Amino acid sequence: MDQKPPTTFVVSVFEAPHWRTVLTTKDKAKALAWAREIGDKARVEEITPKVKK
Repeated sequence: MDQKPPTTFVVSVFEAPHWRTVLTTKDKAKALAWAREIGDKARVEEITPKVKK
């Protein structure tokens, strides 16, 4: 039960007036590549669920 939950990476793009999620993946390298491809208005967020005890 000491397994770490998988981290999800969310790539979002700014579309006035707020951020919009466009892609999700479990691979950090892929998420960063997508953000580079999209350009300046992209950001990558890391989401890791809390471990239930």
